[in-house]
Parts: sequence; structure tokens; C-alpha cells
Amino acid sequence: MPKGADMTYTGPGVMPGFEDRLPHARDGAALQMQLDAFLGAHEEGLIGFRRDLHMHPELGFAEYRTTGRIVERLEAAGLKPVVLPKGTGVICDIGPSDGPTVALRADIDALPLLDEKPDVPYRSTVEGVCHACGHDVHTTVMLGAGLFLAGQAEAGLLPGRVRLIFQPAEETPGGALDVIAAGGLAGVDRIFAVHCDPRVEVGGLGLRVGPITAACDKVFVKVTGPGGHTARPHLTADLVYALAKIVTELPAALSRRVDPRSSLSLVWGRIAAGSVANAIPDDGIAEGTVRCLDDEAWHRAPDMMKSLLQSVASAYDVEASLEYVRGVAPTINDATSVQMFRDAAGQVLGEDAVVPTPQSLGGDDFGWYLESVPGAYARLGVRPPGAGDYDIHQGDFDVDERCIAFGVRIMAATALTALWEGRRPTGDEAVDAALI
Repeated sequence: MPKGADMTYTGPGVMPGFEDRLPHARDGAALQMQLDAFLGAHEEGLIGFRRDLHMHPELGFAEYRTTGRIVERLEAAGLKPVVLPKGTGVICDIGPSDGPTVALRADIDALPLLDEKPDVPYRSTVEGVCHACGHDVHTTVMLGAGLFLAGQAEAGLLPGRVRLIFQPAEETPGGALDVIAAGGLAGVDRIFAVHCDPRVEVGGLGLRVGPITAACDKVFVKVTGPGGHTARPHLTADLVYALAKIVTELPAALSRRVDPRSSLSLVWGRIAAGSVANAIPDDGIAEGTVRCLDDEAWHRAPDMMKSLLQSVASAYDVEASLEYVRGVAPTINDATSVQMFRDAAGQVLGEDAVVPTPQSLGGDDFGWYLESVPGAYARLGVRPPGAGDYDIHQGDFDVDERCIAFGVRIMAATALTALWEGRRPTGDEAVDAALI
């Protein structure tokens, strides 16, 4: 087992030597010092925990070992984690329930890819399964932030509750909806997450207000007709020609029905019809994905596509049916939540750590949470300085493990920032407070 994989928390409470700083717990210098002390004691163990997960990756809804390891660490800290009904994924509350509640989410599943990293001791031991998206890092970062915040809670320094959500099956997807169905967002005022980004150097944090990742849905079109001989297309319905019109005209027509800024995109991945050259087939299919950055356009997409499909099909005397399968919602960052990330990063990473990050048409089911509560999704820098370009979802994906400590700092500080902001008086309360 990797060194540090059995890391345990030495006990909740204030870091030794900082008892006299309790009245100033909101002070950035005090928080920085406490995080320094915590990471000095636990960073090596957290790296070991990440390596252990990396060596034993599990696919969505099969993360039983991963779930067990998370539960062990949380229970060792005196916390009371709850496993989700399907047996994978964990929810754990920290701190008092009489204030605001801030949720932190990490995804715990791996990808069905071969680990192609050479010469690393933590290479996947599971054939064809690999943490090639950084979910092992996300899980470790949130575990570390949770253990730190547990100490803050024991010392009476949390002005509310932090809910840790270790979500299964982000890649499948579907895990976010299971968390919500299990009550994971009940009482939550705001939610945050980070995702590894190999384009951002370690120590950096990519932020963006508004859409940051896209909705991603699957579409299945089936076209049927009477079939016939290719010598007499006028006596039947030329199904292949009609299918070709559908796959070319639908993307163009769909993009003209919405604001171009929504980035609504229909791209086909599979088309099939017929079996011989001289026979017009009686059915054909087209399969693809719809991606979109705008919530309103995303909700309208199924009805628009069905209407356009019927219009094109009827022009060529074929029947067409549409199966539209929702995948993930667009991830649309709330401006206030992004500012909380920014304030926290400035406090514990430095003002220069925050960098702008581009939109992506890739999907993440964190968007489902943001359909219900405000929050933000940030990109955690994992690229070693001077390293070349590489990407996630590749068999050789890896991270600069210093990103774990940076991630713990930013998630812990963001949770505290959001809790304190959530306790600020508003309206008449603010006026009354000013008069005191």
C-alpha cells in the first residue's frame, strides 16, 4: 500500500499553537497559518491517499472500495458519513445546522481507459480502468478540506454547516441526480466544486462567471420508408437521400432557431442505412450529441429538434422518430459564488493565482446542482511549470501532486468565505447592525 494511504486525522480542534488566534479566526493570516500547520502534518498522507485511489480505480456506480476508503477516513475524524442508497458515494455534514449550509462536491469515479503512464509507482492495477480525469484528486482535496474544517468546527469556528458530497458516476453520468434524489441538496444555500485542468499551472485557479461547461444530450433518429429498387426511386421513398438531408439540414436549422451565443451544437457520431448498393432500404438511423451553453436554449432543444425533424422528413415522404436522452445540464456559474472563490483564492493562494478560464463544450453533471442552488465550478491547476500541453481523458494523464495542497487550501477557504458571507445581515437587519 502506498505510503500515507492509511493516513488518519490526529483529532479535531485548533492546530497546536494557534489557540490565542481564536478571536481572529476570520483573519486571513490566521487561516493561512492554520492551513500551513494542517498541511504540514497531513500533506504526505493525502498524497498517499490519492495514490491509493489511483491504483484502484472504479467505474461509475461500482465505486465500493473508494466509498469505503472515504468512510474510513471521515469516521476516524469523528464524523458521521452517510453512504448513498445504491451503495456508492458519501454525504457528510460538518458543523452546526443553525447557520447557512455550504456544499462541496467531488466526483469519485474513473474512466474505462488503459493507464498508459510509464514508470510511476501508483499506476492503475485494474486493467482498462484509469483515473484519467483527476477524480482521485478531487476526492482527496475534499477529504483534506473536510478534515481541516472538522477541526474548525470542533473549535467553534464554523458559522454554519459544510456538507461534503462525494458523488458517484459523474462520467456515466447520473450520480448528481442520485445525490439530489437522496436529499443531498436539502437545506444547501450554495455549492462549489473544482476540476483538474492540465492547461493551468499548479498553484493556479481558473474562474469564469456564467456558462463554463455545456449541456450534453444524446439523440437517436430513426427513419423508415417502404424501401425499393434504386432504379425506381420515384416509385418509393428514397430513404438514404432523406436521411442525408436530415443529418445535414437539422444542425444548420437548429442553430438558426436560437441566439448564436448559446453555442447550441448538434453533431452526428453514427449513421447507418442499407446493406446492398442496389436496394433502397426501409430504415436508417443517425445518432449524435446536442451540446449547449445556454439553459433556456437547452430546455427548448428537444421540441425544436422534433419539429424540424418532422418538417424535413415529410418533404421526402419518410417517417422519422426522435429519442432525445437528457445527459447533463449546462454548468452556469453564479457571479457571487465566483467572487467567493476569487476572494478565498486571494487569501490563501495569492492574488496572482486566479486566471480566466475558457468555456468548454464538454459536460459535467455538476450543472444539475446549479439548476437548484447557486454555486460555482472552478478549474484547479495541475500542470507542472514548463510542462507541455496535454489533456484529460487520455491514458497518460497525470498531475503535479502539489495541486492537492493548493486544492485543500482553496476549498477550505471558499467554504469559510461562503459561510461568513451567508451570515451577513441584509435589509433591515443590516441597518440595525449598523446602529449598534
